Amino acid sequence: MLSNIALGRFFPGNSLVHRLDPRVKIVLVVVLLVTVFLANNYLALLTNLAAIFVFMAFAKVSFKNYFKNMKVILFIVVFTSVLNIFYAKGPLLFQIGPVAITKGGFDNSVFVACRLVMLILISSLLTFTTSPTDLTDALERILKPLSVFKIKTHELAMMMAIALRFIPTLLEETDKIIDAQKARGADMESGNALKRIKALVPILVPLLVASFRRAFDLALAMECRCYNGGDGRTKMKVLHICSNDVLAIFAVVAVFLLVLWSNFWALAVHL
Repeated sequence: MLSNIALGRFFPGNSLVHRLDPRVKIVLVVVLLVTVFLANNYLALLTNLAAIFVFMAFAKVSFKNYFKNMKVILFIVVFTSVLNIFYAKGPLLFQIGPVAITKGGFDNSVFVACRLVMLILISSLLTFTTSPTDLTDALERILKPLSVFKIKTHELAMMMAIALRFIPTLLEETDKIIDAQKARGADMESGNALKRIKALVPILVPLLVASFRRAFDLALAMECRCYNGGDGRTKMKVLHICSNDVLAIFAVVAVFLLVLWSNFWALAVHL
């Protein structure tokens, strides 16, 4: 069921990762994402995976919640990894009829699948341990230099946080609409691909209407509370970088350097 997907949800806690400054978490997540794409050998890939699982353990959020998000991209992971098997050259591993699997194709397939999985795990680590309010505040602080170019950073951060916050709400709404349509006798699981696509229309239309209704209610509630953007607003919670944030920065920098060292080591071995 779609409601069981943990995408975009926040799990309150008091773990080391929960207590990190949200600005530091966002920056470190970006660095980890870059590190994932820098890895070009199996040692670097394993270093990334090990670091991510260590951070997940420190977050003290059930591992089931992370792998629930895998349902969202499972088809994409399988599809792209299978495609990449056939788009690289190298020594032949085995051949089944006209289909030849090379070492380069196999490596590409593994790297694409692992990178997609790590992207979901890293982004989930951020949203699971950071509340939407803290995310909004941190994004606004990080984007603050853009205000020099007359960009309203507070509104931009607010829109991003609201969009992230409503992902689980829309998934629950979709789940309810599907159950309601099935109760009315709608058949969404049989027939060819065209019939299944047509069966989505009774789901998408009420979902779109519900989304506009929720957006209108949210806008009305913000107006009733005299919300007028970020001008003249003070901060209830002042963000400070502490010793735990410094340790987290050193840990991520160490992972980054290890991945770079692995890349250079693999290059030296091949030379």
